[in-house]
Amino acid sequence: MLEETWRTSSYSNSKGGECVEVAATSDRGAAVRDTKHRDAGHLEMPSAEWTAFVAAVRSAEL
Repeated sequence: MLEETWRTSSYSNSKGGECVEVAATSDRGAAVRDTKHRDAGHLEMPSAEWTAFVAAVRSAEL
């Protein structure tokens, strides 16, 4: 279940940049959605998977 506090990526901009929002979930995981298609839903993942995803992005694996 979402805590309904979505945060927009700091890399998003008003000129059509890649826009991603993240929200914490009640089980300490995360939810991710596209700001251009909020009505299309979101992806939720548990804490361990979110941590692994962020680590992979930071290390340029993804």
